[in-house]
Amino acid sequence: MAVREILTADDQLLKRKSRRILDIDNDVLELIQDLKDTLYAGDGVGLAAPQIGVLKRVFIIDLRNGEEPLILLNPKIIRKIGQYADREGCLSYPGYEGDVVRPKKVVVTGMNEKGNIIQYEALGLMARAICHETDHLDGILYMDIAKKIYKLQQEPVKEI
Repeated sequence: MAVREILTADDQLLKRKSRRILDIDNDVLELIQDLKDTLYAGDGVGLAAPQIGVLKRVFIIDLRNGEEPLILLNPKIIRKIGQYADREGCLSYPGYEGDVVRPKKVVVTGMNEKGNIIQYEALGLMARAICHETDHLDGILYMDIAKKIYKLQQEPVKEI
């Protein structure tokens, strides 16, 4: 399919709420493949459809730990347990990270790409990623809720 351009934080489309997916048709399957292609072309762990300009409720998360990626359509977080603050980044806000408080554990429900309803429990980084990507579907960016934002240092280029 295609590697798509990732919208940056100043794009107002990222502030809009995404629409539910009612039917898994070829357009949705192509969107999922484009999300995969775009995510794997970069170095993030998750990507939501609005980040590539599509206001549909779908995201992909791959912690690149050997497990299958999580692809969720119409996700809904049904339980949040505990909380902790940690640094968080975003492919739509390159060069920055922020301190964000998220749940330690979440339970989320939604559909997989085959149309099956699934429930998924996640801890730590996966829970953080699910919250981050679900926020994208609701038009919320992490910098909107971050306690502090940091500009990442660029590595110096060695001159020869």
